[in-house]
Amino acid sequence: MSLLFTPTQLGTLKLNNRIVIAPMCQYSAQDGIVSDWHLMHLGSLALSGAGLLIIEATAVEPDGRISPADVGLWSDETEAALGKVLQAVRRYSNMPLAIQLAHAGRKASSQIPWEGGQLLQAEHGGWSTWSASAIPHGATETPPLALDQAGIARVKRAFVDAAVRAHRLGIDSIELHAAHGYLMHQFLSPLSNQREDEYGGSLENRMRLPLEIVDAVKAALPADYPVGVRISASDWVEGGWDLAQSIVLAQALEQRGCAFIHVSSGGLSPRQQIPLEPGYQVHFAAAIKAALSHLPVIAVGLITEAEHAEQILQDQQADLIAIARGILYDPHWPWHAAAKLGGTVEAPPQYWRSQPRDQKALFGETRIGGR
Repeated sequence: MSLLFTPTQLGTLKLNNRIVIAPMCQYSAQDGIVSDWHLMHLGSLALSGAGLLIIEATAVEPDGRISPADVGLWSDETEAALGKVLQAVRRYSNMPLAIQLAHAGRKASSQIPWEGGQLLQAEHGGWSTWSASAIPHGATETPPLALDQAGIARVKRAFVDAAVRAHRLGIDSIELHAAHGYLMHQFLSPLSNQREDEYGGSLENRMRLPLEIVDAVKAALPADYPVGVRISASDWVEGGWDLAQSIVLAQALEQRGCAFIHVSSGGLSPRQQIPLEPGYQVHFAAAIKAALSHLPVIAVGLITEAEHAEQILQDQQADLIAIARGILYDPHWPWHAAAKLGGTVEAPPQYWRSQPRDQKALFGETRIGGR
């Protein structure tokens, strides 16, 4: 039997298979409020047959948005709008839903990608950004403001408040975003964190804020509610955050009862040198998995072929496989993977007639009648 299509669990959350739809920003919200685009986008992905769908990076405060068009979860209005979309999606899909809670830090206040993606100045709708230290992402950019103690407390409260809202909406799991050069990653990396207080310097100090956020979020939710973390295992820059430090962080997350760790890389520095090739991040996931006793590890990054995903699991390099751009290109990627690997996926009965003649068990037990 294909490992990719065997059930698994993230804490108490049961998944039908090991395919995870990674969070992908859509830059289609207004003032943090989701739009009809999100209804169509999430609705489509929720019919894909994957085991878990993670909603895109969702800002915990307005200053934490990557762009002015990012989704937020910081107010009754943003919560109510997301709730309406989720209600519609759930009417036709029972796929478990997670949400990635995030703060962009110094990478906030950016143009949307198809308008250039660069730092927005105030006269064009931008705002002052925050980080561990007053070090800009790009050498010519306006430096961020270094968070003081009051700012750190504010950010932690924002994560907790957003997590409580997510739980109230019935979202099944939370992924805290500590990857891709955003705020928590900025505290982790010595390239962006040059503080001289208890949040800077040593590895223990640089991990302090992310771990405090994890602890605060978990304390605000039921004890068995699954909370995971996405990390960048390496900055791909000499002297930056690296695999050895990531392993220490992963072990600390396991000790805190996190439900999973989602292993990505990069995003902190324009100086990064990433050798892009299929599965280029899998070795990070494998090394982290080998250093843990039970914490499930999600691998991600240019895993586009079903056979490759299956081999990663067979080789025990990861426990689950996340798909991002590949499922935007092929929204039925799990269907096609199951057809190749002899697996079974859930599909809505409205689509049962599409089951290929040579794949009688693809959608499980189906029944189509007519007259």
